[in-house]
Amino acid sequence: MAQVNIGGQAVIEGVMMKGRHVYAVAVRKSDGTIATDVKHAVSIMERMKWLKWPVLRGMATFVESLVLGVKTLSFSAELYGEEDSEEQPGKFEIWLQNKFGDKAEKVIMGITMCLSFIFAIGLFMVFPMLLSELFKKQVQNTFLRNLIEGVIRIAIFLIYMKLITKMKDIERTFQYHGAEHKTINCLETDKTLTVENVKACSRLHKSCGTSFLFIVMITSILVFTLFKTDVLWQRTLIRIFMVPIIAGLSYEFIRWARKSPNNKLADFLSRPGMWLQREFTTIEPDDMQIQVAIEAVKGVLDHEPCTNQ
Repeated sequence: MAQVNIGGQAVIEGVMMKGRHVYAVAVRKSDGTIATDVKHAVSIMERMKWLKWPVLRGMATFVESLVLGVKTLSFSAELYGEEDSEEQPGKFEIWLQNKFGDKAEKVIMGITMCLSFIFAIGLFMVFPMLLSELFKKQVQNTFLRNLIEGVIRIAIFLIYMKLITKMKDIERTFQYHGAEHKTINCLETDKTLTVENVKACSRLHKSCGTSFLFIVMITSILVFTLFKTDVLWQRTLIRIFMVPIIAGLSYEFIRWARKSPNNKLADFLSRPGMWLQREFTTIEPDDMQIQVAIEAVKGVLDHEPCTNQ
């Protein structure tokens, strides 16, 4: 089998898989059937070659992943619940339809992305910084205060992950997350995509978004120590505007770790992210969920130009 660079994510009752030129969303509908939708997706890096430079490519990939993630989550939710399509739209939906017409869906997606981004920046970047200010009188050293902030940030992240695992719908999503990883691992080891082969593979993967988020937490500690200001509004702006660069640097580490499967240092530094996957964000899937993930991969393989990586 020719190697194809594929990544993915869990969606509502399904899995999205993305190659270089196409992505496929497979969803287990409420009637038990699997619906697969395949669409072409050209990366902005193909149009703007300079975005392929190190760090910049991570920033571009981060933004594209956010956009595609929200889009496919919305699509899977609609597909899974399409039997409820006769339900009357709410007043806000009607207003958006009247105001923006066919562009209403894109407007909703944009609003969702902005609110999600604001929530994430506020909870994981700004809030830990504000809490660290409580130690300002006791800890005068800026480096130590940044370190305290980083520890608080990681603690908030772990508490957040633990809380969302208690939600039933999230538990099923994490099962599909496990199915996604198992299927990609099966593909990368050049095994035939069958339920039995996929079940035998690990549900953990070095390139997982969970690992990426944890690396972001660690990288933020290192990056913020470069800034010595004690002025609160300056510290806040630094946290906000440095997020893309931190994402770009974290992407470079994940990329290196994936391309260095036998490197002991890469393996050691990847362990915290793998632990997070094992303890929080992936659950062993059942056969039906694995079938969905396989269909998503096949959707990519059937339409993706195969090139040696």
